[in-house]
Amino acid sequence: MVQKYQSPVRVYKYPFELVMAAYERRFPTCHLIPMFVASDVVSEETSEDGAVTKVERRCALDVDAPRLLKRIAGVDYVYFIQRNTLDRQERTLHIESHNETFSNRVIISETCCYSVHPENGEWTCFEQTASLDIKSFFGFESTVEKIAMKQYASSIKKGKEIIDFYLNELEDEGITHVDRWTPSGLPPPPSTSDSCCALQRCVSHCVLHCVLQRCVLHSVCLIPSMGSIDKLDADYIKRYLGDLTPLQESCLIRLRKWLQETHKGKIPKDQHILRFLRARDFNMDKAREVLCQSLTWRKQHQVDYLLETWTSPQVLHDYYTGDWHHHDRDGRPLYVLRLGQMDTKGLVRALGEESLLRHVLSINEEGLRRCEENTKVFGRPISCWTCLVDLEGLNMRHLWRPGVKALLRIIEVVEANYPETLGRLLILRAPRVFPVLWTLVSPFIDENTRKKFLIYAGNDYQGPGGLLDYIDKDIIPDFLGGECMCEVPEGGLVPKSMYRTTEDMENEGVRLWTETIYQSASIFKGAPHELLIQIIDASSVITWDFDVCKGDVVFNIFHSKRAPQPARKEPPGPHGVPPPPGNNVQLIDKSWTLGQDYSRVESALTCKEGESVQGSHVTRWPGFYILQWRFHSMPACAATSLPRVDDVLASLQVSSHKCKVMYYTEVLGSEDFRGSMTSLESSHSGFSQLSAATTSSSQSQSSSMISR
Repeated sequence: MVQKYQSPVRVYKYPFELVMAAYERRFPTCHLIPMFVASDVVSEETSEDGAVTKVERRCALDVDAPRLLKRIAGVDYVYFIQRNTLDRQERTLHIESHNETFSNRVIISETCCYSVHPENGEWTCFEQTASLDIKSFFGFESTVEKIAMKQYASSIKKGKEIIDFYLNELEDEGITHVDRWTPSGLPPPPSTSDSCCALQRCVSHCVLHCVLQRCVLHSVCLIPSMGSIDKLDADYIKRYLGDLTPLQESCLIRLRKWLQETHKGKIPKDQHILRFLRARDFNMDKAREVLCQSLTWRKQHQVDYLLETWTSPQVLHDYYTGDWHHHDRDGRPLYVLRLGQMDTKGLVRALGEESLLRHVLSINEEGLRRCEENTKVFGRPISCWTCLVDLEGLNMRHLWRPGVKALLRIIEVVEANYPETLGRLLILRAPRVFPVLWTLVSPFIDENTRKKFLIYAGNDYQGPGGLLDYIDKDIIPDFLGGECMCEVPEGGLVPKSMYRTTEDMENEGVRLWTETIYQSASIFKGAPHELLIQIIDASSVITWDFDVCKGDVVFNIFHSKRAPQPARKEPPGPHGVPPPPGNNVQLIDKSWTLGQDYSRVESALTCKEGESVQGSHVTRWPGFYILQWRFHSMPACAATSLPRVDDVLASLQVSSHKCKVMYYTEVLGSEDFRGSMTSLESSHSGFSQLSAATTSSSQSQSSSMISR
C-alpha cells in the first residue's frame, strides 16, 4: 500500500533570493541533520542566460534504524538521488529525490518546492510531499514503514528550523539582502521597498488575512474554495486549528484536498474536517466515511441554516432547563443543563421527539459558533465546549421509556455529526438513580467521549479536583452555591393542557423533517421511482440535485405528450410480498412503448451508492417530462461466470433489493436561468459514504450527462 504525506505551506518572511542563499549552506553536510552524512554533486548544468541551474546530488543518510535490520539488509547508509532545478527568473526551486538503495524493494519519493508567496513578493513559501511504497523488505515491512514515517515527521519539523538557522547566520554576517537575478545587460528590477510597493504588500497582507478570517468564521458547510486558501499555511494551522504533528497536518491537508476535488470546490471548513479526523484517530478512510455520511445528513435536513430558520416553541423557553453561561477556565463556551429539574416526559408529550432533537441540534450549532468567537477573543484555537449538568432532582420519572428513547436518539445523532465538540462534561449532584440512567445511555456514547465525563455525587463538588479546577469562582451559578445569576429556566412540570395527542405528535414529527426542500424515495427491483414535471414553455430548464443514499441506481429523463397516470397499488403477490411503500411512485404504464408513447431525452446515467449528482436539462418541447430512478441490476454475464469480489460485496450492500435516493428538483424559465445554455450539464461530485476503495472506483467511473 502506498503511503502519502503532505505538509502545509511553510512561510519564510524573507525574499526568495535570501532563502536560497541559506538553503545552499546545507551542503555538502549539515551539522543540524546528524543523519545527513555526505553529498556529492553528480552533475550540474546552467542555461545559456544563467537563469536556470540543474544540480544532481547523491546523498548518504545514516537512517535511524535498528542495527539488526541494517545487518540483515547489509548496508550502513541509505543513498538518495536529489535533483534540484533553480529558476532564478521565475524565482522557484523544485527538488525531487528518490532512494537509490533497495529501490526494487522500497520506493521513496519526495517533492519540495520553494516559491514566492502569492500575496507578498518579499516572502517565500515552502511545500513538501512524499510517498512510500514498500513492496517487500525481508519480512520487516511494518518496521520499515514506521521508520520512514518517523523520519518524515522529523524532517518536516527540522526543515524550517534549519533554514531559519542559516538565515540568522547570514544576518549575523551582515548579509540581509541578495539582488534578484536579471538578464545580462538589463537594469535590476525596481526595489520593492518603495512606498508604493510597501502599500501594495500591506493591502495584499490584509486581503489574505481577511480570506483566512472568512475561512474560519464561515458556517460549518459548505464554503467555496478560494485560491488564497487552497493550500493550508502552517501559521494558520497553529493559530486557528492548534498544534498538530506533521502526520496529522498531512491527513488534514489530504482529506481537504480530496473534498475539494470530489465536491466541485465546496468543502467544510478545516475545523469541521479536523474534528472527524480526531474522532477516528486520524485514520483517513474512517474519517472520510463518517464525514461524508454527516455531510449528506446536513444537506438533507438543511442543518447549515438551522440557526436562521429554527424558532424554539415557547414551551422550550419556559421548561427546557438549559442555556449558555460564560466560559470555563480554558476559554471554552460553557453550557449549563439542569437535567434534574427538567420534565422530560412533559416536553416529549408537548413537543414530540423531533422538536426536541431539532432544539438540541440548534444548541450544537450555536456551540460551534461560540467556539469560533472565543477563538478570536482568546487568540488560540477553541474547538469544543464544556457542559455542566446538574442532576439534583433526578428520579425515576426521568426514566420514562419514551423519554429515554428520545434521549438515546439525540445522543446517536449528536455522536455521529458533532464529534470532538464536547471538551468536558461535569456531572454534579448525581443521585442514587443515576447509575440506572448511566447504564442505559453509556453504551451509546463513544469511548473517547466517556473519558471526558467527570461525575460528582453529593454536594462535595467545589473542593480540590472539583468545579473550581475548571470554572472560575465568579461564574459559578447561584443554584450551585455561587454568586453568578444564571438565566437557565428553573423548569417544572409542563401543564398537561399543553400535551398533544399521539396523532398530533406523529403528524408533527413527519412535518418537521419533511419541511426541507429535499424528498426521499425508495427504489425496488422492478419498481422504479418516477417524478412527473409538466412543461408549458418549451425552453424551460429542469434542474435536479440528488444523492444516492443506498444501492446503485440508473437515472433517466423521458418526454411524453400525454400525462401518465400513477400506477395503482397492486395487492400482495402469491408469496405475500407487499407492494412498494408510499414514497415510491410509478407513472409509466407497462403498456407504453418506448419510442411511441414516450421518448428518452437524456442518456441513461448509472449512479453509484454515495454519489451526489447535480444537473439540468433544457426542454425542447412542451408536455410531460418524467424523471426516473430505477434499480441498477447486475450484468447478465455475471450469472454465467464466476462473480467478482466487488460484485459480491455490492450485492450484499443492497439488502432486500432496495435502493434509496434523496432528491430536489426545480423548473426555471429560460429567461430566469443565469448562465450559458451550453453550460447546463450534469456532473458527479463523488459524494461517497463508502470506503476509500469504493470511492476510488466511483470516481474512475464518474461521467457527465450533457443537457440537450
